[in-house]
Amino acid sequence: MQVSSVNDVKIYNLSCGKSLPEWLSDRKKRALLKKDVGIQRRIELIQDFSMPTVSTCIKVSRDGQYILAAGTYKPRVRCYDTCQLSLKFERCLDSEVVAFEILSDDYSKLVFLHCDRYVEFHSQHGFYYKTRIPKFGRDFSYHYPSCDLYFVGASSEVFRLNLEQGRFLNSLQTDSVCACDINPVHYLFSHGTIEGKVECWDPRTRNRVGVLDCALDSVTDNTEVEGLPSVSALRFKDALHMAVGTSTGQILLYDLRANRPLIVKDHHYGLPIKTIQFQDNLDLVLSADSKIIKMWNTETGKIFSTIEPERDINDICLYPNSGMLFTANEDPKMNTFYIPALGPAPRWCAFLDSLTEELEENPETTVYDDYKFVTRKDLENLGLAHLIGSALLRAYMHGFFMDIRLYHKVKTLVNPFAYEEYRKDKIRQKIEETRAQRVQIKKLPNVNKDLAMKLIEDDENQQIRKKKGKNLPSILRDDRFKVMFENPDYQVDEASEEFRLLNPIVSKQNKLKSVDNDEEREGKPSDAETSDSSDDDKGWVEEVRKQRKLLYFEAKAKRKEQKKQDRETKLEPQFFEIKTGEEFRSLKMTTLEDRLKLDEKSGMLNVSDTTVGSKQLTFSLKKSDQQQKQLDAERQHQLERKKLRRAAGHLQSKPSRGRGRRPF
Repeated sequence: MQVSSVNDVKIYNLSCGKSLPEWLSDRKKRALLKKDVGIQRRIELIQDFSMPTVSTCIKVSRDGQYILAAGTYKPRVRCYDTCQLSLKFERCLDSEVVAFEILSDDYSKLVFLHCDRYVEFHSQHGFYYKTRIPKFGRDFSYHYPSCDLYFVGASSEVFRLNLEQGRFLNSLQTDSVCACDINPVHYLFSHGTIEGKVECWDPRTRNRVGVLDCALDSVTDNTEVEGLPSVSALRFKDALHMAVGTSTGQILLYDLRANRPLIVKDHHYGLPIKTIQFQDNLDLVLSADSKIIKMWNTETGKIFSTIEPERDINDICLYPNSGMLFTANEDPKMNTFYIPALGPAPRWCAFLDSLTEELEENPETTVYDDYKFVTRKDLENLGLAHLIGSALLRAYMHGFFMDIRLYHKVKTLVNPFAYEEYRKDKIRQKIEETRAQRVQIKKLPNVNKDLAMKLIEDDENQQIRKKKGKNLPSILRDDRFKVMFENPDYQVDEASEEFRLLNPIVSKQNKLKSVDNDEEREGKPSDAETSDSSDDDKGWVEEVRKQRKLLYFEAKAKRKEQKKQDRETKLEPQFFEIKTGEEFRSLKMTTLEDRLKLDEKSGMLNVSDTTVGSKQLTFSLKKSDQQQKQLDAERQHQLERKKLRRAAGHLQSKPSRGRGRRPF
């Protein structure tokens, strides 16, 4: 839930917050609910109060129990039951809905006007009948006394469909029409044209009874109009008052007895007015274009409050006799706003009143606390002038609102005042140094206060040691250790593993020092040993073991939690503990010289002198057990072959004879 305040009027956005996708399993949803704080704190007033892509129209039934919304894609209508706070049914349609009307007190009779000229009728069980009008329609209204549907659109005719007879009646001849409405008291039919005129017709005689030129009346001294204003929205308040919205962003409030508007209100955005609603209890008008919803007084035109959603608005619906407001917008999620200043919460969500009262007693941060106001000069100093006109900056008065996280991130990267802050810090250090030279004040430093207190106590005890012939230097007076008490980077972290392991030893030494000082004050020899010294040694040894056990179990718990998170997310890399081999266990902490001698004896290292006079080291890698067995087997085989081999030294070659005659 997001809270904003405009003109001291609290506006609660109940649909703000993270939403879970429908395709997630129940197990994944429960896991996200446990981990994500933003999802835990959200208020899901009506379950699945959204559309797949975009919502176009939204209305509330006359009995107040059902909320119906049309959207896309695919084209569909959804009905929500306020008693169950969930979706009652969903019906898919053939084409997109331009407008729809609820003919009954509940959802049992519905009429839909589609973008492809079809008019579709639905009953309680579903689709009932479908017909087609001659021209494309833009809006329609239902005349209850005669059961006639009046369709207006891209035509110079107003088509009449009688639901009792089930046939089209004679149409009304007029100009091209954009919007229409029927007065709920005397059932006067009115429609607005593209030329900026509003025509009023009497359904009983089918004659035009009046014409208002809204295009001419919308141009005032404070308005800037480009082009011809056409009528884009029309709404009756009561029997005599009517509000007209134009395509250039003006709202004209008329009294039917006069031909001039009572008041003209401009949105100053130049966007067409989408819809107009009335709040009778406070005499307020709620007018909305695609960017903003403005609430203003009907008599003075003074702004009561405004709502500016993140997405473009298509339609708004005010829940009867309450401060609940629904919006259909260019976003899958349909917004739900609760404004206690407009009225109480509906009966089906009465808990909102107590919730908002608690929030007012314990005020939370408003929407503006998450934004930083910057001027154009600040943006130039930060190097963000190129973002002017983008969605990251929201223009407001003489500056802009930007996200506070983006502001801090950019300021840490590009800080134009870093040198000034550094200069002021240096000046402050110089002033403190001069003060310390003039007046010597016994004051603890800001860094490592506990260590400084122990050293001061040692200095006080040193006065006693001087009498005994012991004079030890003090760290506080040594310039080599001065930074340790000034720089915060040298702060001793008592929660670290090293400190926790050394803490029992330090405590033991401090205890021995205190005993030694007491004995010196009493005149006893300082090297006297007590009978329980061995017990004390065992005590701090046990304390060290205890701390090691605690650190081991804490590390084990952290590893277990990390593995659990890795199994749940399955997005981060998994880490495993590497078990060392026997060669790592047998390795002891020895010096390099001893290790070299050990390797030289084992034959892995050979040291020889070179001609230059330097030493040459030759390393031979240790062979594995399998390689060593293979070498031993080859050596044994060579010995066996050597024993079996017969020497050939007794064989001598005879000298060859020359070629000649053989003797007789």
